[in-house]
Amino acid sequence: MPQPSSEQNGGSNNEAFEKLREAIGKRSARVGIVGLGYVGLPLAVTAANAGFPVLGFDIDANRVSRINAGETMIKHIDGALIKGAIDKGLFEATADFSRLDEADAILICVPTPLTRHREPDLSFVTATARVVAGRLRTGQLVVLESTTYPGTTDEVLRPILEEGGLKSGRDFFLAFSPEREDPGNPDFGTSTIPKVVGGDGPLAMELADALYGALVTRTVPVSSTATAEAVKLTENIFRAVNIALVNELKVVYEAMGIDVWEVIDAAKTKPFGFMPFYPGPGLGGHCIPIDPFYLTWKAREYEISTRFVELAGEINTAMPRRVVDKMARAMDEHLKRGLNGARVLVLGIAYKKNVDDMRESPSLRLIELLEERGAVIDYHDPHIPEITMTREHASLAGRRSVALEPETVTGYDAVLIATDHDAVDYGSVVENSKLVVDTRNACARHGLVSEKIVKA
Repeated sequence: MPQPSSEQNGGSNNEAFEKLREAIGKRSARVGIVGLGYVGLPLAVTAANAGFPVLGFDIDANRVSRINAGETMIKHIDGALIKGAIDKGLFEATADFSRLDEADAILICVPTPLTRHREPDLSFVTATARVVAGRLRTGQLVVLESTTYPGTTDEVLRPILEEGGLKSGRDFFLAFSPEREDPGNPDFGTSTIPKVVGGDGPLAMELADALYGALVTRTVPVSSTATAEAVKLTENIFRAVNIALVNELKVVYEAMGIDVWEVIDAAKTKPFGFMPFYPGPGLGGHCIPIDPFYLTWKAREYEISTRFVELAGEINTAMPRRVVDKMARAMDEHLKRGLNGARVLVLGIAYKKNVDDMRESPSLRLIELLEERGAVIDYHDPHIPEITMTREHASLAGRRSVALEPETVTGYDAVLIATDHDAVDYGSVVENSKLVVDTRNACARHGLVSEKIVKA
């Protein structure tokens, strides 16, 4: 939808605009980042490394204290980088949100989960917006980075920020630039991933583009905040739909006695017209399981049915239950026993390999489903020593990873590979187990062949 220009918002404050643009150019503009998690913390380190003074905000006082001590809570963020930025006087974390007016640019990096009814939960965004509005001053740039449906910046964020009388495009400047973090990716980090930027009017666009242009290798300006919001959803819907496709193909090919992983590996040798996606036990992470539902919810406002997207969501959501059913059949065939009373070791709680991120991990759902069937569950994850509190799986909080020793593995009726971390010795697991149910093709990739291994 078209967005109001700065002129429609009552004219521009040229002095405030010029002052902020000059400060960004000199890298003297103080960057405030709200939310020091998987998006905000690497962004803060990136901005500090680029020479900007950074003030990070988080409601978790313990997190703030640890960051100010130079510690990191995120495995792929080097604590030395945090400490280096702090020692140079370029980075400080705080839980005091009254200091928001100290920032020249405020970047909002807070969660946008789903409700239990799979509808957008913007409570973190609106709560943050109200706090920012209480300290908003003339000449500030406010950028939302949280993934959301098209129209959020204009329809939700801007009205809250304008409640105090300041106007977007005249007194302050508003933009949207979606995060593109990929935790654990060795090839791309915050500074090397192009940044999409959309502004509420040309002045906001110019300021946001200038700021991110100083942080990343390339910016991609688009015509509006709604377009930028749509870009992020499109990226993740693309992945969700293609993962659903291979998950469905896995079921079909399995019935035909065909290995879907072998099919994909052969198909990806075609140098054009094919991109490999791989099946799994369900979707995890902060984007792919959630973002498609933001679009389907918003589409209803326009009386449009997103059947293709919703079908992909249904297929992916059903995968954990299918894995459990496959495990039950495998135990019956190989061990002549059912899940009820069986001891099962789940390998991997993180949503993907080699990271300490368990957000929306299908492993959590797998544990719940297995326990509903009467199984006794332990887990091992070299990157997640303890399951932390989550809204959807609160009963699992506090469980701790068990040691992965040969004598440990022999005590379980089955091992379920839910996440294929490289740090796991899969050869030892197969050798010492009674049954291995592999949802990630990890055993085959390590050249392991055994009648004990069942792909799911």
